[in-house]
Order: sequence, then C-alpha cells, then structure tokens
Amino acid sequence: MKERIHSIDIVRGLIMIIMTLDHTRDFLHFAGPSPLDMQTTTVILFFTRWITHFCAPTFVFLGGVSAYLAGQRRTKKELSIFLLKRGAWLILSDMLIISLLFSFDLQYHMLILEVLWATGFGMIILALLLRAPIQVIACFAVIIIFGHNILDYLQLPQTGVAGGLTKLFLSAKGAFIPLSTGRAIIVLYAVLPWTGALLLGYTFGSLYKNGYDATKRQRILRLSGISAIVLFIVLRLFNHYGDPSQWATQRNTARTILSFINATKQSPSLLFFLMTLGPVMVLLSFTEKAGNRLAEFCRVYGNVPYFYFIVHLSIIRLLNMILVLISGLPIKSDGSPIVWQVQGFGIPLWEVYLFWIGVVSILYFPCRRYGNYKRTHSQWWLSYV
Repeated sequence: MKERIHSIDIVRGLIMIIMTLDHTRDFLHFAGPSPLDMQTTTVILFFTRWITHFCAPTFVFLGGVSAYLAGQRRTKKELSIFLLKRGAWLILSDMLIISLLFSFDLQYHMLILEVLWATGFGMIILALLLRAPIQVIACFAVIIIFGHNILDYLQLPQTGVAGGLTKLFLSAKGAFIPLSTGRAIIVLYAVLPWTGALLLGYTFGSLYKNGYDATKRQRILRLSGISAIVLFIVLRLFNHYGDPSQWATQRNTARTILSFINATKQSPSLLFFLMTLGPVMVLLSFTEKAGNRLAEFCRVYGNVPYFYFIVHLSIIRLLNMILVLISGLPIKSDGSPIVWQVQGFGIPLWEVYLFWIGVVSILYFPCRRYGNYKRTHSQWWLSYV
C-alpha cells in the first residue's frame, strides 16, 4: 500500500474545494464586470473571487513538492522521464480535454492553455534541471519569482512569432494567438512565472524527504510563510515593485483593504505569490498532525487531484448547459456552443454557493473510492490520473 503525506493532501484538498467555488461562479453567475473591479464589485463578490487566488499557486507549488517526493523512489533518470511524460500529459489534457469542455468543438478551432498547461511545461523544465544541485534549482525559483516583474518595465513584442512566444512563456492575460484562418490559441497561464512556483515547490519538497526532522520542517515552513506575508505587506505599502497594479485609497476602509490585497494573478506577480504561498506554507506546517473530520474530508479530494479537476469541471460545465437550456437562451453563439457568462444568463451568488456545495458533495464518494484504489494498486496509468 502506498503511503502519502497527509498534510500535503489536506491542504491540496482544501484548495481544490475552494477552486470549485471559482469555477462554479465562472460558469453559473451573472455576466458582468470583473469581480475584482473596485468600481462595481461588492465585498462578498470580491471575496468569492479573491479567496480562489490561492488555488493555482498552491496547486502548482504542491505539484513541485510531489515531484520531489516522486523522486524518492526513482533514480534521477527515471524521475526525469516521468516528469517529461507527466508534463506532456498535462499539456495534452488542457489542449484536448479542457478545450473541449469549454467549447464542445470536436474540430478544436480554439485551444485553451490553462493551469494544466503551465504546470505540465514547468515539469518539463524541471526534468531538464534535475541534474543540477537542488540549491541551483532553488536559485532559479527565486530569480523567476522575484525577478519576473522586471518585464513590467520592458516593451515586449506583441505580434508575430516573437509576440506569440512572449504570450506563451512570459506574460499572458487571456492572450489570443491566431494560428490560421479560424484557428487560434488562448493563453490564460504563461509558463515562466508559474514554473517559478513549481521549482520552489520542488525545493521545499526536500523538507519531506525520508528521515527529515518533522519539527524542523514545520519551523522552516512557518518561518518561510510568515516572512512571505510580511514581505508582501512591506512591498505593497511601498507600492512600487512587485505588481503592475498599484493599490489606492477607496471610498471606505473595507474597499481600501480590498484594493490593497488585489494582487495581479495573470501573469502572477511577485506580490501575488507572496500573498498566496505565504499562508499556504503556514497552513502546511499546522496540518501535519491534523486528524479532525474537516482534515479527513479535505484529504479525500487531495488524494486524487487530477481526477477531481477533470470531473468537477465536467459536472459544472454540464450544469451550465442545462441551466442555459432551462433559461430559454440559444445554446449556440456565433455557431459554437457557449462557454460561460452569456449575456442574459446567470444565477444569484447565493445560488452559486449552493451549487458549489452540491458539486463538492457529489464527488466525495467517487474521490474516496478512487483514492483507495490508487493506494492499493500500482498500474502505471495511476500516476497520470
């Protein structure tokens, strides 16, 4: 039977539950301005979107931790091959599965590159760096995370091949890359910034190697997390480097606080990573001995991240289509099945929360059963699903 580190699964499971809230809101809530728009949002809508900021960086960071742990039972060569295959599979999953869920277009006129793509490409980069000492990998992680906001001050190419590569690897926010007539790529996650989080996770994975002192590990995680939170506050107060979007005093204290914590996710800024990964490190340090019902509940989902990711998106997308049909709106827009937030469609936020709870609840027993199967079986494909 395979042994797993419970704290990693607990935190990952909690983050995946929160992620489901974001996707439920994306697909089912009213169309309109961004929930993070200070001029139009409400506090509850802002918080519903903001809390989900923790999902992608945690998912990628823990992917790096898991990569290190996978190396505990493999040689460097075996781990490199595994990461290359795993990375390629995640990229294909975004291109073939997630793109299809978003568009229902079997001819794939539009390819969506989301978090799985960025994580997968990061694993490929990590595979190429494995021969280097872990200190070198840590340096790459720090340089990327702390230095990539220098790109905010540079004029990067936006057109042609160079522009396409820039959007794919350096900076993207719903970037559109035309391929040919009627075909294009939408890049939601640029590779390099997210690779920084994955390499950092791989570095922190060394704290979980066999025989490492648990008390020392927890102390390092807490110190690192608190340091990241303090650094976020200090840099945000200076309001110069670390995020392309500066905070500003709003019409009341609550909205000023929202502006202060409204760090940029795409492409993820230094302050975004400090704001999200700092608390996650602290949480990891406190969940090693967690054995309550909430921890066990979260661990069920954290055991099967890929399975949960694909299935929960499929269920929410199906709910999206059913509710659109019930509302009487046309199922197609410009000849293609709608994606989400079509004008005239949407449910109130309180109903979004109910659907969120429903989706998470529906998946509890399938995830628990599949998690038990993975722990007691060793087929090769279980490492990829």
